[in-house]
Amino acid sequence: MKNPIAIAITFAMIATSVTVFAASETSTPTAAKALVFTPPNDEEIPNNEFGKIVRQGKNIFEDTQHYAKQYVGNSLNCVNCHLASGRKENSSPLWAAYVRYPAYRAKNNKVNTYEERIQGCFKYSLNGKAPAVDSPEMVALVTYSYWLATGAPVGAKLKGAGYPEVPKPGLIPDANRGKTVFVENCQVCHGSNGEGKKVDGKYIFPPLWGSESFNWGAGMHRINTAAAFIKANMPLSKGGTLTDQEAWDVATFVMSHERPQDPRFKGNVAQTKKEYHDENCRYGETVNGKVLGGKHQTAAK
Repeated sequence: MKNPIAIAITFAMIATSVTVFAASETSTPTAAKALVFTPPNDEEIPNNEFGKIVRQGKNIFEDTQHYAKQYVGNSLNCVNCHLASGRKENSSPLWAAYVRYPAYRAKNNKVNTYEERIQGCFKYSLNGKAPAVDSPEMVALVTYSYWLATGAPVGAKLKGAGYPEVPKPGLIPDANRGKTVFVENCQVCHGSNGEGKKVDGKYIFPPLWGSESFNWGAGMHRINTAAAFIKANMPLSKGGTLTDQEAWDVATFVMSHERPQDPRFKGNVAQTKKEYHDENCRYGETVNGKVLGGKHQTAAK
């Protein structure tokens, strides 16, 4: 005689399978909600060798000019695009990015590791050169990111990740309107010529264009990306106060100025634009009689 317990378990498994199958056939899929996550506080960094590297990564992130100067080619620090030491939600926080890699990126048409993603930041946003995967600086930055993501589920889309997309406005984004927004909201910190502000020789507010800003290959040069960052975070401590139209307009104004050449430069602007800038940007366009990207005919070294 068969074991009655085994028979009951078998029927339960069959019933469960039928229910799951039926649900998959008849239910309407719903988008998964982003999970809410809070990174650990600095006070929780352990006082051991691991914690020492975490603190080193935090130092590099906040003052890249000092702690990783050999890899930086402009006047920016990592924290300029990832506010509050990489903690702030909707400012591309490290804790949200770390758990999403490895990931495919259309930018280089391959699956990137987290280390490769950081290397791209140095190459484009910092207009410098990429630290080796096993360099002390890279190890420290990855360790700091890993620590910030303590407890976050791998592969999860976390609430506050990246920069929240801003819908296209009713009017075509306009640099002239954007200049007005800039003067009224941005100039006080970033200067009338987008040159940034220094105290004791150090930038406290980063340059937004010109030779000391990010280059034409950085993700931030795309108007939609800049508008998303601005809408969520600018003016500093007053994120969300600009309208969608104002965010797009001022992003268009800022990105209508010259900056360092795209490291992928192909010898002429038109060719580089065709291959890498068929997107929401002004690279290769003529502004005030000058072709953006044409000032520097060689890529940054």
